[in-house]
Amino acid sequence: MAKSLSNSATFGALLCLLFLFLSSHGVQMVEAKLCERRSKTWTGWCAKTSHCNKQCKDWEGVEHGACHGEFLEKPVSAISNAHCKISF
Repeated sequence: MAKSLSNSATFGALLCLLFLFLSSHGVQMVEAKLCERRSKTWTGWCAKTSHCNKQCKDWEGVEHGACHGEFLEKPVSAISNAHCKISF
């Protein structure tokens, strides 16, 4: 009888280990990618990043927004556009 209980306990332990092994490898973690694009709703000069951030979040449903200067034959201070960062 004792040998039968020992075999059952060993079998149960192996079955639990197999279940844990299979369940931990069945789920794959995916890291969100961060992408940046121009704002679709912002027009004009972008002077305050906090305003751009709020508009990007509220109106475009993205994670973050900020003012970024662009280098188009003019100094960075001459051109500043709103950019929204999205994650997918």
